[in-house]
Order: sequence, then C-alpha cells, then structure tokens
Amino acid sequence: MRQQTHPTHGGRRALLGLLAALILAVPARAARTVPVQIDGTALDAACHLENGVTYVPLRALLNALGGWELAWDADLRAAVAVSGDSRLTASPAAGTVTVDGSTRSGRVYVQEGVTYVPLRLTAELLGGAVEWDAHFQGAAVTSPDAAHNAVDFYWLSRIISAESRGEPMEGQIAVGNVVLERVESPDFPDTIPEVVFQVADGFTQFEPVENGTVYLEPTEQSVEAARRTLDGEKSLEGAMFFYAPALSEGVWINGNRTYLTTIGCHRFYL
Repeated sequence: MRQQTHPTHGGRRALLGLLAALILAVPARAARTVPVQIDGTALDAACHLENGVTYVPLRALLNALGGWELAWDADLRAAVAVSGDSRLTASPAAGTVTVDGSTRSGRVYVQEGVTYVPLRLTAELLGGAVEWDAHFQGAAVTSPDAAHNAVDFYWLSRIISAESRGEPMEGQIAVGNVVLERVESPDFPDTIPEVVFQVADGFTQFEPVENGTVYLEPTEQSVEAARRTLDGEKSLEGAMFFYAPALSEGVWINGNRTYLTTIGCHRFYL
C-alpha cells in the first residue's frame, strides 16, 4: 500500500489559490453574448449572459440612459458616475454597485479597460425595470422616465414598420391599432409580443414574423407611429384584421370578417 502524504501549509495555500483562480475563470468561458435593448433601442455594445446574469458595459448603459458622466477613480479603484445630484459607484474589489447610498452586491469586473456591471441590479438601483424577452433573446430595460414598456415599444414599432413601411402615418397607426385591439380581445393573446408572434392553427398571424422582416430596424416614422399608438391615438376602431390586396387575395378575411375601411394599401376588417 502506498503511504498517504499531506501537503504542507504553503502547498495547501498554493493549491487553494490555484483552485480559486480556476473557479473565477470558468464563468468567463461559459459566458455568451446577448443583446440588450433600452426603451426600444438596441444597445450598441457587447453584453454577456453568465450564470443567468446579464452583464453590460457601464458606460454604454449610462450613455443610453442619458445625462451621466463616468470616470475611473484611481483612489477608490472603482468606476464613478455622476448625474446631477445622483452618484453611482461600481467597485470590482468590493463586488458592489451603489447609487445614492443604496448598495447591492454583485459581480463587477473590468475587461480590456471596460467596466461591466450586472444589468438588472444596476438598472433597478437607477429606478428602471428589466425583463427577459424570449423573442428578442435578450434583456429589455425600461428606464424610469420611459412613457412605455420597452418590450411593447420594441415589437410594436417593428411590426408596424414591417407591415406598413412607406405607408402614410395614418395607415401605420392603423396597423398599431389592430395590434392593440387584439391585445384587448379575449380571442387573442394579452400582450403585444404574444400577439405579434402568435401562431394559430399552424399559421403565423403576421407575415413579417414568417419572413423575418419583423426583426429589421424600424423606420423613424414607424417608431413615431408606435409611440403615438401607445399614447392612445387611433386611425380606426374595432379592426382586428387587415391585408394588402396587391400582395394577397384575402380570401379568408373577405369571407369571414366585416369590411371597415381602406387606408393606403391596406383593407381593414372588424
């Protein structure tokens, strides 16, 4: 039988240090890039999902929210941002983010000169709300001053743009009205993204979901149409179906729904 040996204290400390280094290295290898959008606009920065936590570059987040000045404080060894009377400190050493005296623990790290912070923790300290959007396959932030939910605004602007790009504002708002009418109807899902991506009887309800154009960047006019629709503006009421005769015969709609009106290239039905 081989005699067992025990490591010395120095050897044990070295071994523990090596294990700690390996443990810290594992999450970085396991991380994957995910998109993040703020108030309907995708963040132009590399964000990472790691062990269920989304990490974002602090500067990119604060720039998107607007009104913050960020700098590295060499004495504190932390990133410090100021906006009016508000102050944010993100400390990699302490593993904390502090906003106006409220502190929460979370991993903060610096990678290639960029300070990364946990998105939900930081956004909530700043008064915002964060949710995971399965259709976006990333995180959505609704800022504290936003008039509308970020997920709703994101998908409504995109379905309006994909369905009615080039149409007059009245027609684009009408498409948004149809989406909101469906949300309110017991016959359809009760959220904007669920309405947009609904599949019924094996068919997608909106062609842009099937052909992928719903994922394209919306036009400025469509963004404005989505904002005005969510603010309550209406081009029509009661319509829950529409189609463009130039692109479709609309056999089922014509045979089963009541015609309401035509706006631009679309015919709308109750």
